[in-house]
Amino acid sequence: MTEQNYRRTISVSATPEQSYVALTTGYARWWTPTEDVFAAIGDRIKFTFPPSVSYWTLEATRLVPNRSVELVCVEALHKILDKPQASETEWLGSRLVFNIESRDEQTLVHFDHEGLTPKLDCFEVCEAGWNQFFASSLKSYLDTGVGKPHHLEE
Repeated sequence: MTEQNYRRTISVSATPEQSYVALTTGYARWWTPTEDVFAAIGDRIKFTFPPSVSYWTLEATRLVPNRSVELVCVEALHKILDKPQASETEWLGSRLVFNIESRDEQTLVHFDHEGLTPKLDCFEVCEAGWNQFFASSLKSYLDTGVGKPHHLEE
């Protein structure tokens, strides 16, 4: 049995153009606060999750407007309670691949987190995170204009 990467597909009412914008400039609306954008290959964004010190820096490796966004993790520090220190950098070198497809009256957004497999110490936490932020928050944002991004509780 081979171990599978995290993989999900959502069907949304937004256009492929709107979906692409969400995956290049709209992360603050569905994932976590940032003002940075992916406008060109090589652009980097450091995604942090206040108030902790956890972060991932992702670099754009492929940007095909309205079709595809591919990112590679070039820096990682993921603090997880009760997990070994090695889990802090498990995302390093992993790839986030988003493919956008128009089908009938819907847009499909396919997501593969290549390298995020069940053998990693962080898998359960990261799987739950992607289920929340990709499958729920991004879907909500693309369907209604309102996502559920991470935010610092006041």
